[in-house]
Amino acid sequence: MNDVRTIGILGGGQLGRMLSVAASRLGLRCHIYEPGAAPAGDVAWRVTTAPYEDEAALRAFAESVDVITYEFENVPTSALDLLESIRPIRPDRRALAVSQDRLTEKTFLNDIGLATAPFADVPAETDLDAAVSRIGRPSILKTRRLGYDGKGQVRIGDGPAEWTGAPSVLEGFVDFSAEISVIIARGTDGQVAAFDPGLNVHRDGILRTTTVPCGLPGKVTTDAVLIAARIANALDYVGVMGVELFVTPQGLIVNEIAPRVHNTGHWTQAGCAVDQFEQHIRAVAGLPLGDGKRYADVVMENLIGDDVARVPDLLKTPNTQVHLYGKGDPRPGRKMGHLNRITG
Repeated sequence: MNDVRTIGILGGGQLGRMLSVAASRLGLRCHIYEPGAAPAGDVAWRVTTAPYEDEAALRAFAESVDVITYEFENVPTSALDLLESIRPIRPDRRALAVSQDRLTEKTFLNDIGLATAPFADVPAETDLDAAVSRIGRPSILKTRRLGYDGKGQVRIGDGPAEWTGAPSVLEGFVDFSAEISVIIARGTDGQVAAFDPGLNVHRDGILRTTTVPCGLPGKVTTDAVLIAARIANALDYVGVMGVELFVTPQGLIVNEIAPRVHNTGHWTQAGCAVDQFEQHIRAVAGLPLGDGKRYADVVMENLIGDDVARVPDLLKTPNTQVHLYGKGDPRPGRKMGHLNRITG
């Protein structure tokens, strides 16, 4: 096929696990680099357990693979510098730099002509009052880096504004009727393939369900795919990307981008011949992309915390695909698995 035989993955969580399974179907091997517990290690060819500050471990990891990708964004710059000097990283460092910092991300999106929520840079607590005066209330204060699944966020209402404890971005509230996401892939040759947009429902800051088809007009879904393609092309992107958008009366507003396979794309495992995980592996390995066409209607539901107690019943449920991540004990807010229910 090509010269890529072994793919290095930074991060050993559930996304790395599902990427490793997808790679194995194409006869490829995955080497996981993970400082902590690695559910992906159950299915990967090899696992390196070492901190990102261990230069010898990073070097040995890079030299054992043909290309490097990642399942989460927050890898230290020093580690990336060393790895990139040995093997290509896909998606590349620019995509990481944009997505690692909410201020950089929103500025980039505005610069390529895409709408975002109104925002203000809040580098320190002393800048917060001025930012609130500019953006207004209600608004939401988010750390510039490291926040996910509702972490690192403070809602600002009528009372005193609380501080996140780190450089942040203040975002104005958006009056939206729905949140959708597009999972898009771009290959090394510039080929682009998108999956159908999904309708997302969150609870307590964590994704609960994604439903496909999303039930919105064709113009909205077409515009969503075009926006995702504009982002991928502007970044000269290679791999799969998740793009979250708000549906508003004024049009689509980009909420955030994730330079990796994405929770809102898990439905593709039951709805498409080539799912998001195989699509990402194909892209980073320099293989032709699948077309992304959907052949079934699907509802994806995350299994969070004690939801795993439902698994025995779910396994008896018709048209239901259960994915468990091999994690330890359930706890509130912890994603333990997901299900894909085929609805049509």
